[in-house]
Amino acid sequence: MQRTLLKSKLHRVRVTASELEYEGSCAIDENLLDAADIREYERIEIYNVNNGERFATYAIRGQRGSGMISVNGAAARKAAVGDILIIASYATYNEIELAQFEPTLVYVDEKNRVKRVGAQIPAQAA
Repeated sequence: MQRTLLKSKLHRVRVTASELEYEGSCAIDENLLDAADIREYERIEIYNVNNGERFATYAIRGQRGSGMISVNGAAARKAAVGDILIIASYATYNEIELAQFEPTLVYVDEKNRVKRVGAQIPAQAA
C-alpha cells in the first residue's frame, strides 16, 4: 500500500507580491525552498489563512534571502499582499518508507525568514 502524506510545509508565510499578469506559479525565496525541501516546479498546495482560499500551483525560485512569496497568474486573485499562507507539499510513501517518515515543518518570522525547522507541530498553549 502507498499513502500520501505531508512532505513539508512553510507555515504562515506572508505574501510579498501578487502578479496577475505573470505566468502562473508561486515564486518562493530559495532559502525557504531549501528549508522545506521543495523543488522548483514541484506541485504545492496553498492555504490562505486570511480568506480561506485553497488552491494548487507549482513553485518557482524567488531571489535568495529576499523573503519573497509571490502568488502569480490566476492564483493572484486568491491572495493579496500581506495575506498569511500555509504552503504544503505532499509525497507518496510505501510502508517501508513510512517507518522513517518525518515531515519538514518550516516556521518563519514576519519577514519570511526561517525561525525554526522541525518534524513536530508544537503543542498549543492551553
